[in-house]
Amino acid sequence: MGLLAISQVGLTGLAFLAQVLLARSLPQQDFGAFMAVLALVTLAGPLAIFGVAEFWLQRFGREGPRAVRWVGPSVVLVLGCSAVQVLVLSAWGLLDRSDPVLADLRIALAPVILAQAGMALSVSVLQLQGRYGRLSALQLTPHAGRLMTAVAATLIGLSALAVGVGYALVAVLTVGLSVLVLVPFWRRPTRLEGHSSTVVRPGRPPRMRHLVGGATPFMLGSLFYLLGMNLGVVVTGEFLSAQAAAVVAVPMSLLTAIYILPRVVYQQYFLAKLHRWSRSDRDAILIAYRAGTVGMVAVGVVTAVVVAVGGRYAIPLVFGPAYEESGVLMGLLALAIPFRFGSASVASLLTSGGLVRRKVWYQGLGSAGYLVTLALTIPTLGVYGVALTTVVTEAMLLVLFWSSARRNVVGDARLPRWSEISRRLTKE
Repeated sequence: MGLLAISQVGLTGLAFLAQVLLARSLPQQDFGAFMAVLALVTLAGPLAIFGVAEFWLQRFGREGPRAVRWVGPSVVLVLGCSAVQVLVLSAWGLLDRSDPVLADLRIALAPVILAQAGMALSVSVLQLQGRYGRLSALQLTPHAGRLMTAVAATLIGLSALAVGVGYALVAVLTVGLSVLVLVPFWRRPTRLEGHSSTVVRPGRPPRMRHLVGGATPFMLGSLFYLLGMNLGVVVTGEFLSAQAAAVVAVPMSLLTAIYILPRVVYQQYFLAKLHRWSRSDRDAILIAYRAGTVGMVAVGVVTAVVVAVGGRYAIPLVFGPAYEESGVLMGLLALAIPFRFGSASVASLLTSGGLVRRKVWYQGLGSAGYLVTLALTIPTLGVYGVALTTVVTEAMLLVLFWSSARRNVVGDARLPRWSEISRRLTKE
């Protein structure tokens, strides 16, 4: 856990520095265009990965080493989906030349989709193996490459397109590193954390329709998650202006970096364990529900206060006077942080408790509500409509997730007292 925390602090720092350097070195309109396309590429990621990364955590958590039978078909599915996404985005850039800068950026940043897919699969493999040191190093690498590109943009005055090409080269390197992790796992599976090292026969590979059916809820869940973080920037760029997209992109990028914390805790550390506990340790699940939810909301409140107060003044100081309005937006968006932190805790219980489809259904409702509300608030409130819509949507999702977990995961069970939780954690 410590390794993951350290790596995420470094990752967040690298991402923040890259954003600052690009915002200061590129004209605001070009920075807004770059961030709008990068947000679009990020949204394409879940369709390329198709939920396979999280699906592996579920299947290996339930089947142990026998789940290696899913790996081959999964890689084929991800490669096919990634290729389609890259071709679609490149074709869009070639055919729609109404804004040459946006069009060229779509082509340049298309390889990032492949990098996202490779990184997601590699992270799942390293999670399953309990190799958190390598996981941390792998995650830091692309962000270090992006920072080097941003430094070059500052020193020699790269254009937005040149920055996009730099990001593409980093993506190619990321794909190569991911292959080095995935190929040995595919050919010769190693010991899995929490499972017996006894060699077992993996069984027959599943049919592709079974894989698609099992992975689709995870794909939709990831897509809906990213919609809340990126759709506002994309819609702002399309319906207001590139400058407005830049103003929104800065606080949303910082919010994305802050949200890494609950994702590290639940997606990269606890999720595989929660899948195991859901089958064998009911007490651990109840502790995760009570301590995890209360703890994450408390951490979210503290973080929100720091971000709201600090961001109001720090953003214009760091990014420049052109982003004064971004500081105000950060203060409003900080209200969403406790809701998102709490949602991460209870949503992980739905995922590990066999309620993935219910969780995805709630996320779909939230995304639909988010899109409809954006259509109403952006024309009337402008960029502030994005902030208001984000906070309301996060609050709604927390209520939906919490009520479902309380009803379907906890049920009539007695929640452990804090003294019991303390003894259990101290013992372990």
